[in-house]
Amino acid sequence: MGRNRNSGLRKRGGIWHIDKQVLGHRIHQSTGTSDLKTAELILARRVEEIRQASVFGIRPVRIFREAATRFLEENTHLTTLRTYAFHLKELDPYIGLLPLYQVHMGTLQAYVDKRKKEGKKNKTVNGALATVRRVLNLSARLWRDEHGLTWLESAPLIQLLPLHDARRPYPLSWEEQHRLFKALPDHLSRMCLFKVNTGCRDGEVCSLQWDWEIDVPELGTSVFLIPGAKVKNREDRLVVLNRVAKSVIDGVRGQHPQRIVPGASAGITAPTDNR
Repeated sequence: MGRNRNSGLRKRGGIWHIDKQVLGHRIHQSTGTSDLKTAELILARRVEEIRQASVFGIRPVRIFREAATRFLEENTHLTTLRTYAFHLKELDPYIGLLPLYQVHMGTLQAYVDKRKKEGKKNKTVNGALATVRRVLNLSARLWRDEHGLTWLESAPLIQLLPLHDARRPYPLSWEEQHRLFKALPDHLSRMCLFKVNTGCRDGEVCSLQWDWEIDVPELGTSVFLIPGAKVKNREDRLVVLNRVAKSVIDGVRGQHPQRIVPGASAGITAPTDNR
């Protein structure tokens, strides 16, 4: 049986929940524990945080995991969301439970060292560091609580690693291209052949639909107009098909009523871990 409601704690489903009015602010949340003493400590901390913020303008302490969760919830529209989620999941054991003000290059060093020891390139590590930097900047500049206080007083400088170990890009020779396509399964080989002849990104190819095809009979070919929602810069993209790209499209025509690449993720590709 739960405690008296006036105490601010009530037990539901074996877990203590807070439901209390403090200085005009409603606290309505789960404590995440079935232990009464622990729940009382959590309630006391929340009450003190509200008092400190309301009376003295002292911002409540929030952990990085809380900020990371808000970032993901607010950016479900991003085509890069899966990559952000991948980075934040990797970082959570290192900084997830740290207060926001304790997240800086010093506390991130253990993560950096581990990834470097695993042989990851600096560009791969930088992807995660850039995600942390974005979350901290939002916490310091945009997100505010019910008292008008930002989640973080100021964001620390998160320095990216130099890219001195990056592989130098180079165009594939015709022989290398032939060997690559030959080593891939048929459906991936077709996708790669289409990509190298159009310059499309993975997500654009995976989301390609027949409804976006526009026939150009004067040129004996067709084009695709990809909606901005499926393009990284959010602008509609016109994809012109040369002879090779057109042959790839014609080779899968009629296999699926809607999608060019059946079963592919719509505009979201899994982050690679060997960049």
